[in-house]
Amino acid sequence: MKLICVGRNYAKHIEELQNDRPDEPVIFMKPDSCLGQKGQPFFIPDFSNEIHHEVEVLVKINRIGKHIQTKFAHKYYDEIGLGLDFTARDLQSELKAKGLPWEKAKSFDGAAYIGQWFDKSKFPNINDLQFQLTKNAMVVQNDTTANMIWGIDEIISHVSRYFTLKIGDILFTGTPSGVGLVQKGDELKGQLAGQHAFTLKIK
Repeated sequence: MKLICVGRNYAKHIEELQNDRPDEPVIFMKPDSCLGQKGQPFFIPDFSNEIHHEVEVLVKINRIGKHIQTKFAHKYYDEIGLGLDFTARDLQSELKAKGLPWEKAKSFDGAAYIGQWFDKSKFPNINDLQFQLTKNAMVVQNDTTANMIWGIDEIISHVSRYFTLKIGDILFTGTPSGVGLVQKGDELKGQLAGQHAFTLKIK
């Protein structure tokens, strides 16, 4: 299983981090070793003082695919979820300034969390799914998949040009604006289309 992540897929998030808007999806990978365990908290690593939460809509691939046309991409998943892409922002900024890869900042142990999966048939329109993240009962990220620069099916098509998609692969589709610092004692909760997706404590 691989975790395939899309960066810079919401315009307002691009603006808040003062990044350039890309001409095509920005793709990076996370190893399965970075998955947090269900029922366990997220432990802030000792190598960063600036861990940011990034809530994202997730898609689980259900069949093997390569060079998938956008119009057929919907056949390659039937579950939608919500999760977190944790980022060591201070380390990422340092690596980017040196022109180095981001793995240390994005792929450390515990840097990905996956909530509950939902059958996509429950949602009338996956291209307009509202989702949000609360931190200590305050909404910090709130958006809809309608504001993606590249939609889910477009992302699947693009990724499959370069990587064979396999059963169980998980696609992180990008985070909206509102990313921010997590601290010990915080409690994060995610909702997807009004459905509770996860609760995660920060230690």
